Amino acid sequence: MQFTAREDIEAPINAVFEMVADFERFERIAMRRGIEVRRTSGHMGVVPGTAWETEFKLRGKTRQISVEMTECDPPSLMRFEAASKGMYGVTTVELLALSPRRTRLSLDMALSAKSLPARLLLQSLRLGQSRFKRQFQLRLTEFAREMEQRHIHGR
Repeated sequence: MQFTAREDIEAPINAVFEMVADFERFERIAMRRGIEVRRTSGHMGVVPGTAWETEFKLRGKTRQISVEMTECDPPSLMRFEAASKGMYGVTTVELLALSPRRTRLSLDMALSAKSLPARLLLQSLRLGQSRFKRQFQLRLTEFAREMEQRHIHGR
């Protein structure tokens, strides 16, 4: 199953990359939403090998996901691989400079199941796929607008 979203941002590519690579900020956001996040890689940089262990409740069950940055080519690409008991995912973040002050952010997420319970979870996602895709795009749009505001106000 694959989800793709794209958004244009009124900010230079280097500024957008810095904001997308602000992992500490994303860790804090996840924790505020009840997700336990622990960086396991030992370094704080934006480099391949940066890894996290996460734990959260979904549909009444505790889920654990390991995430690792597998590729990084500043300021244009980041790739992450995520694995849980029965599921595997790859998320690719691509940035393209449209002009000196405008950047296109493309986000691609591919999920695959390795077990029967994971297949059932993916099947339920497929049933609500159009709603999920709309939410996916909406979240990226909100994130893009927030990055524009952060760039304007220098935060």
